[in-house]
Amino acid sequence: MKTRFPLNPTRRACLLGMAALAATPWALAAKPAATPVEVWKDPNCGCCQDWIAHLEQNGFAVTVQDRGNTAARARLGMPQKFGSCHTALVQGYVIEGHVPAADIRRLLQDRPKALGLAVPGMPIGSPGMDGPAYGGRRDPYQVLLVQRDGSSQVFKSYA
Repeated sequence: MKTRFPLNPTRRACLLGMAALAATPWALAAKPAATPVEVWKDPNCGCCQDWIAHLEQNGFAVTVQDRGNTAARARLGMPQKFGSCHTALVQGYVIEGHVPAADIRRLLQDRPKALGLAVPGMPIGSPGMDGPAYGGRRDPYQVLLVQRDGSSQVFKSYA
């Protein structure tokens, strides 16, 4: 059987080199590295764990501190009026409560001069508060962009 393109030593070396390159970590790393997030929460909080799972499913690598979030919230400067059951820190921004991963991604892309994002309370239908126990119920809520002076504005509304 005749080959159309005989493999001379140069062509063979080139093909072997391309095959080796294709097997490098660069080729295997088609997915970008996960964005690290540190979360402070109560060790017994199920909705916090569900929110963490939401983040992990959306490309975040979460480190959890299971010792409550009140001290972390105060230390990071998030006003109590925006409080929820967990507080997070990602790339210098404070995230308070059940903020959707897509909004965190937008925050990290836009990089506004702000303290971070907050979803005060625990609105049903927000990530982590949307499991089967809630029967598909979705309450309207807002993600707030919180400024360092404690003021806020609506970052995104969910109907």
